[in-house]
Parts: sequence; structure tokens; C-alpha cells
Amino acid sequence: MIGTIAGDIIGSRFEFHNISEEDFDLFASNSIYTDDTVLSVATAKVILDNSGDYSGQYLAYAQSYPNTGYGGNFLNMIKKGHLQPYNSYGNGSAMRVSPAGWIYDDLEQTLIEAEKSAAVTHNHEEGIKGAKAVVTAIWHGRQGDSKTDIEIAVENIGYDLTKEVIDFKKGQFDVTCQGTIPRCLAVFLETDDFESAMRKTIAMGGDTDTNCAIVGAICDGFYGFPEKNIVEEVYARIPKQMSDIVTKFIQKYIDKDFIEPKVELKASTFEDALTSIF
Repeated sequence: MIGTIAGDIIGSRFEFHNISEEDFDLFASNSIYTDDTVLSVATAKVILDNSGDYSGQYLAYAQSYPNTGYGGNFLNMIKKGHLQPYNSYGNGSAMRVSPAGWIYDDLEQTLIEAEKSAAVTHNHEEGIKGAKAVVTAIWHGRQGDSKTDIEIAVENIGYDLTKEVIDFKKGQFDVTCQGTIPRCLAVFLETDDFESAMRKTIAMGGDTDTNCAIVGAICDGFYGFPEKNIVEEVYARIPKQMSDIVTKFIQKYIDKDFIEPKVELKASTFEDALTSIF
């Protein structure tokens, strides 16, 4: 979960300002959380509450944290005050699903939960498949399985993972699950830790915040928590209302001994963060 949010924040400032090099500061004054973080926290909230109300919680969080980069169809529904499935195969289902990868010891239950989280909006077969791919990778990472095991498991869901990072066109802005999942898995398979995965994802360009969020989610399952300074940056850049949910989720499902870092908030809301850029 930390990896998801860290990835979103790290990737945010490069989404419309792609760079091709891997040498850059992971965090800067304009590194901000986006809709990827908001809806991932909403997923965690549904799970913590055991409510199953993904539609209601996504709507509530989107209304509480507006203007954070939601897709067009999702944004229209927020304005109408009602979410319903719209046959989407966008990568939104994959970027918000990561908490579902941590709650069950059984993979089948994990996949069912992933589908529930996706289907309230992304009920297209590819939208559901993208969410399942992410939780499958997380689940196998949690079991201590190898990267080869993860690759095979995601391929069995229906993805072709034969491409290497070098085979993907740099700067390609593909927001579909079909285009996003193979790209993100290629980065994960070719890197050795969270930080190198973030740098390679950024260098590929395109939809960097979502790509980094998904890669970060998979890294969480395989490597565990990112470095302490990265965890601190996450807590310094998201509102207290969200960090409280993150802490509760981690303590319940990931590490009961996790201690929330004591940091000074750098931006209490997305709007504050945007203001700090200029």
C-alpha cells in the first residue's frame, strides 16, 4: 500500500513532463498525490469497514478530494453524484486495487475481491483482468514466490509478458489495462528494488503516476516496505484523514507492529500541493 502511494507521488510530476533519464530526485516540491492515491485509500477503507460498498466509498472519496486527475467518465459520474459501471477497460481499476492483494491467504478470494472493486465502474473484461493481474502479483510476492512465478501467474490471467522494457515505445500514453499491465510487469521483472523500479518506470514516460503506482504496488508485495525515507515522504504528502486509514490498514493486514512516522505535513490537500508548486 505504501508502495502504491509512493509510486503515485513520485510519478505525478512527470506525467505531462516526461524525461528519458533515470537520474533524478524521487521527490520534489511538486510531487503530489493524485486520484490513484485517493481511490486506493478508498479501497482500503471499504476493506477495513467490511462494507463491500466500493461504489459508495469511491464516490465519497472522489467528492472529498476533487480535481486530482480522475478520468473523464468517472469525473462525469462524480458530478452527477452517482457511480455505475460504464464498461471501462482503463487502468483505473488496476491502480486502485492494491489493498485487496493483502487481505486473504487464499488467491481465489483475493481475485473475487479485486473483481468487486473493479466492477462498480470498470466492468469490461479487460478492466477486471487488470485488477486481477495486480493482486495476483502482490499475492504471489507475499508468499515469497519468485519473479518467474509471478510472471507465469499474470500470464495465466491472459497477459502477454514477452516484451522487455526496451520493446515499449517511450512516452507512449496508454491508459488501458491492456497497455499498462505488460509495461508495468516488464519494469518489475527487470529491476531489483523499489527505487530502481521507480526510476525505470519514469524513464519509460507516458502515464507515469499510474504506472509507478502499479509498479509500486507489486514491489510492496515482493520486496516489502520501501526505504524509511520514502515512507516518511508518503506520510508528509497525504492528508491526515488518509494517512490514518493507511496506518490502520497496514497494522491490520500487513505489519501489526508498524509505527506511523512522525512527520510535518508538506501539503494537507491536493489543492495545497498545487499551490506550493507556483
